[in-house]
Amino acid sequence: MPFLGGRQIDSDSSVSSAALKLRPLRSVLHDKDHGWGPLLWVLYLGFFFVQPVADHVSGKRWLFNLLGAAIFLVLYWGIFLLEKPRPLVHIGGMLLLGISLFPYNSGACTFFIFAAAMVPFLVDTQGRAIAGLVAIAVIGGVEAFLLHLSGWGIFWAAVFPAFIGAGNLFFAERNRMNRRLRKANEEIEHLAKVAERERIARDLHDVLGHTLSVITLKSELAGKLMDRDPERAGKEIREVEQISRQALSDVRDAIRGYRAQGLAAELAQAKSTLETAGLTVQCDAATTVKIPAMQESVLALAVRETVTNVVRHAQARTCRMRLEQQNGSCRLEIHDDGCGNSTGEGNGLRGMRERVEMVGGTLQRTAENGTTLTITLPLREVALHREGCQN
Repeated sequence: MPFLGGRQIDSDSSVSSAALKLRPLRSVLHDKDHGWGPLLWVLYLGFFFVQPVADHVSGKRWLFNLLGAAIFLVLYWGIFLLEKPRPLVHIGGMLLLGISLFPYNSGACTFFIFAAAMVPFLVDTQGRAIAGLVAIAVIGGVEAFLLHLSGWGIFWAAVFPAFIGAGNLFFAERNRMNRRLRKANEEIEHLAKVAERERIARDLHDVLGHTLSVITLKSELAGKLMDRDPERAGKEIREVEQISRQALSDVRDAIRGYRAQGLAAELAQAKSTLETAGLTVQCDAATTVKIPAMQESVLALAVRETVTNVVRHAQARTCRMRLEQQNGSCRLEIHDDGCGNSTGEGNGLRGMRERVEMVGGTLQRTAENGTTLTITLPLREVALHREGCQN
């Protein structure tokens, strides 16, 4: 008989309604551990009928054998079809069938073999499986001895089942490892999906929050200039159109996973937005900092979110931005003289902090004489050139 196999079973013996719940046969045949194996393995039950056929037993003896086979099939398919089969019931039932029928039909050793083959898959540790195999071998050997069978009888009742069960220890352990790997992969996929949803939520918050603030600002400015400076108002409206189109592109890029247009471009856009809002801007920042793309994206998004908050909530008159290298780290500081708010973090600031900490940086926010946001990121190599946005 080749190696048998089965699905790993929870050995909980508590009584519950779930224990009697049946699995659809389709799901059993599509199980990743055994597939169509149960339909093939049950064919070995045919060895149980070899002696009755060869000895031409009576009709009464045939009924006795058929009843035993029917009970075995219930126990056998219960292992695969029940949601929570009970190892002691199924394996114990097979052993009782073998013990009861072995004196009348030597083919009943097939039940010992099935029981030994299934044990490694019905327990959760190899130690318990080995203990079960030893018990089955002892039971089969003792009965063969009591029946005064030859050496071959003892072999088929005790030794051969132990061989089959020992071989299945490897396959059962492999199935357990595969299940753990599948569970770990499912958990990783779940965590990846959660992380991606959080990333998209943060990015869309930054993109739409910043863009809508700029659109609102420029629309209000165009409305004020409509009568006294129509040409300037038209220019602002055209910029609103351009910003709206760019917002659509930013949303698509955010969903794809990248959208930062570079720190230099973000600083220039921040300066323009703040000046449009009527603030005096002082920008002393490095526009050609050579840093990894991920860290540059984090700084660019931080600039965008901070400027959006300044325009929306700060009621500031001046804003100062500084980007510099300090002891192998890149330090970004943004300060405004508005009404500092020391209340808890909102979604924007929380998302900013998560991004910064993700790349090993720190974020500090103080609300004295306005608001100061300081972000420090560790860098390996930084080349600074003070130019670009200070004009």
